[in-house]
Amino acid sequence: MPLPKAQVLFGDSPEAPALSGAEVSRRFDELMKAIDVAPTRTLDASTVTKAFGEGRGIEFTTTAPTTAFEALTKSLEGDVAKAISPDALASVTSALEALKAEQPDLMKDISTTSPIGTGLVAYDLEAPAKMLTPRPTPLRNRLPRRKGVGLAHQFKVISGFTGTATGGVANLHPGIVDSTQSNFAPPGGANGLYYARGPKITYAGYDKTIPYSQFSVSDAVTWSAQYAGQGYQDIRQLSRTSLLYSSMLLEERMLLLGRGTSGRGFLGALTAPTGLTVTARSAAAGETALSGYTTNVYVKVTADAGDFGQSVLSSAANVGVSAGQVVDVTCNLPAGATGVRVYVSTGASDPGDASRYYAGRSGWGTFTLQGALPTTSTPASLITVDTSAYASGYDGILPICTGPDSGYVGRLNAALSTSNPGSEWQTAFAALYDNVKADPDRTLMNGSDRKQLSDSLKASASSNYRMTITQDQLTGVTIGDVVNTIINEVTGKGVAVEVHPWMPQGNAPIISDTLPLPDSEVSDVWAVFNVQDMVGVDWPVSQFMFESSSYWFGALVCYAPAWNAAITGIKKA
Repeated sequence: MPLPKAQVLFGDSPEAPALSGAEVSRRFDELMKAIDVAPTRTLDASTVTKAFGEGRGIEFTTTAPTTAFEALTKSLEGDVAKAISPDALASVTSALEALKAEQPDLMKDISTTSPIGTGLVAYDLEAPAKMLTPRPTPLRNRLPRRKGVGLAHQFKVISGFTGTATGGVANLHPGIVDSTQSNFAPPGGANGLYYARGPKITYAGYDKTIPYSQFSVSDAVTWSAQYAGQGYQDIRQLSRTSLLYSSMLLEERMLLLGRGTSGRGFLGALTAPTGLTVTARSAAAGETALSGYTTNVYVKVTADAGDFGQSVLSSAANVGVSAGQVVDVTCNLPAGATGVRVYVSTGASDPGDASRYYAGRSGWGTFTLQGALPTTSTPASLITVDTSAYASGYDGILPICTGPDSGYVGRLNAALSTSNPGSEWQTAFAALYDNVKADPDRTLMNGSDRKQLSDSLKASASSNYRMTITQDQLTGVTIGDVVNTIINEVTGKGVAVEVHPWMPQGNAPIISDTLPLPDSEVSDVWAVFNVQDMVGVDWPVSQFMFESSSYWFGALVCYAPAWNAAITGIKKA
């Protein structure tokens, strides 16, 4: 059937005058507005049935409660409020408000922070754990590993004979005439026996004994850690792998930096630095004036031995400091030291080693104290004994190259030359050749020292060095250059420049891998001899742990220390 006309829908009684079009439009707009603001509510069948069963209509004027708290509050506003006394109603309302604060779930929906702060959410945990652990071992990878026997490795050395000018053997003139007679009597003979022949040559030599040492590190995994890690990572496998790499890294550092005790025939402990002076001066450009001092600054230093330790403390030196100043710490380092470690305190009088804290390290004989003085680092009071040498250890490459048997040791106490880049190495090459006719193969450097050497080319005269900037066919320019070889100006041989990841800044050993001598009976200048090479041991389970250890038994052998050298005391750029 057709819809009624607008006059019938919005008009008055049939007898009333007809409405104008404007009035019909106005009344239609009022209807639409009323519909827009009318209360709405979504009902399900149970709500409608319950309302009709209770003999009441559908309530559209209020919104149905959505939480337990709103439902309880609405009940108190209805029949429940009429059935109890005002005092009881107030008590229930107060208790409900307290419950509201203590039980947020009465009034909150489930969200990423409700009903608990961390949320009912899944964790996007990626397995296994990431191993961000550098583990380069270039020396261990390169040096030959040979079988050792017994408690020490021994060999005999002929260090010189007449004509070599080595080993302390003097030269002699070989010229003779018919009447030349030389004494060939046996040693200790009562009568000389002279024969018409040229003079006898002489020899020099020595025995060398290198004791073996035992090494080991261990790890343990509790049962709870192993079993709780199931489904995420094999913790025992992680422990064994970490133990292996840790052992290799520690051996690498021993090969580079180890020092044995003098009682076992090694170089022994470093002495403390001497000639310690501290000087206050105005802060230069790029320096930060000292802060945190009171009246005087007191300093003690030790000789740095690298990763394994340091010498005993020196005596203290002090200086008064004023605003805007820094303090230069200068000392004389003993042979073999890789640098200096500085400990500082402040006060009107010396507060003692317990208040003297580690301030830093320098690879040369000077360290500048600037900025805030340390107050929480390692105190000097912990340095009670020498830790530079160990009875269960051997001499490594850097100590041998800086020791008394080295072919050359140059301590710069300055930055590398920019007027003649690489001249420090040329001096060492010349000394090695003069001494034993050495022709080294490579030099090891700290990364920042190699960068300084490479940068020195940029500061040198352009007529001596040329760098070519390359450009690809489309766009982009490659800049920068690096020194990877130093030409030995004495022999013409290229000496490789290599960065060692654990080389202390300020030191650069120069190494011969082989000897330029025919029939020397030395196939490798450096070699590792192990009675037992590295093994892993899983111990029987005797408690709620899985325990493992590594073990190796051996030493580093250098057959020809004089064919090696070192440059030390390189000031950091």
